[in-house]
Amino acid sequence: MKLKIWICVCFAVLTIFAGGCQSYEPSPLRIDSYRASLESRVLETEQLSAFVDRLDSMSDNISTQFDLSDGISPYEGEVLALVYNPDLRIARLEAGVALAEFNTAGLWQDPVLGYDGANISSPSAPYEFSLMGNLTIPISGRLKVEKERAGAVYESQLRAVVDAQWQTRAEVRLQWAEWASATAGVSLYHDVIEQLERINAIGNTLVEAGELNRVQHRLLQVELSSKLAEATEIELYVLQSKFKLLGLLGLSPTTASMLSPVFPNITIPQIEDETARLIESNTTLAVRIAEYQTAEDSLHLEIKKQFPDIVLSGGYGSESNDSRFLFGVSLPLPVINANRAGISKASAAREVARAKAETTFAKLNVELATATITLELKQSQRNYYEQTIVPMLANQTHDIERIVELGEVDTFILLETITRQFHAKEQLLELQLAELEAAIDLTRLFGPNSALSPTRIHHITNENTTGGVQ
Repeated sequence: MKLKIWICVCFAVLTIFAGGCQSYEPSPLRIDSYRASLESRVLETEQLSAFVDRLDSMSDNISTQFDLSDGISPYEGEVLALVYNPDLRIARLEAGVALAEFNTAGLWQDPVLGYDGANISSPSAPYEFSLMGNLTIPISGRLKVEKERAGAVYESQLRAVVDAQWQTRAEVRLQWAEWASATAGVSLYHDVIEQLERINAIGNTLVEAGELNRVQHRLLQVELSSKLAEATEIELYVLQSKFKLLGLLGLSPTTASMLSPVFPNITIPQIEDETARLIESNTTLAVRIAEYQTAEDSLHLEIKKQFPDIVLSGGYGSESNDSRFLFGVSLPLPVINANRAGISKASAAREVARAKAETTFAKLNVELATATITLELKQSQRNYYEQTIVPMLANQTHDIERIVELGEVDTFILLETITRQFHAKEQLLELQLAELEAAIDLTRLFGPNSALSPTRIHHITNENTTGGVQ
């Protein structure tokens, strides 16, 4: 009778525990549905505008006006990239994995139920059994440290998301600048081709008049053909740059016509102590610092693991028709193993994390100095071209055109002048791009003006990934 009662009790306990278990629900992968959302992303303006409103603490160079009806500007492109960039989407979901681990860290171990029975072959021997239950009591403080470590891992993942967002914004600016520069380069080629065609027309007239031989005229034709071939190549590069930019924005190729080929406007913050700003706000360094804290908490956890937890056991049994209540206590003694391997490994990993943080700072410091010098040099070179060389060649072209109007034509001087003017403008365009790239690099190194706290990061990324705009 007592055995039946205990079996019923155990069955009831198992039923309660089973009721707390989760059930599996399949979630099929539907690429067709994803394709439809990909095609309609730029139409989600209401959700995107709401997302812009939540970027107040990360508002560096993001326009408060978000309107895609007149095309996509570089500022609006940054917002789109923050929402739709595929790498950022994965980074946020990976942070969700760390959050799940944080929410479930530090839980007690499940109790263990056991049953032992013995059926002795002698007919007169009674059936012997014992029902036992074990429960681990965490007295070492390990679970608290385990929770803290999971929190450090989650914060590290959040910092990685912020870094990925900031790096993506810089990458979008760079790619947008390259595409805008290449687009302006196409216009330069069209202008010089138009001028070369005019020179060739003059050359045809001079050949017919016997004032220019065919060998000299052929040189004019070769120059025109070369520029036509180069223009075709740069037009292909423009298309490739545009599609690469669309990939960064996470948009469909069908939205290519909405992009505005203008240079992004970069404002470099005025900073007195640039090194201190690097330590305080650089997003990559923030990840390394968070990783070091994770390593610190990992070592703390491994040290806590050497202290044992108490295991309590109790139950009911019968032997030789004698009923008995069973109980027991076990406490491991850390005198041989004492988790020495785990502690040693975690200690070495902490030194690796320390070295990564310190070497990352040293590398960023060099990059900061390089970007600063590059920006100054490119600004100086651009100003020289813009204020001296290009105006000089423009005056030369103007003077030659006046001579042509008077009927005195030297096609090769005209060709040389036009060619030099084209190369000067092309060089000026390259210097503008290099100057902009250095400015973008500086803003990337300085980091956002207001770093996001972990709570704020979770608020933005969570609404972003669950709002149906991915």
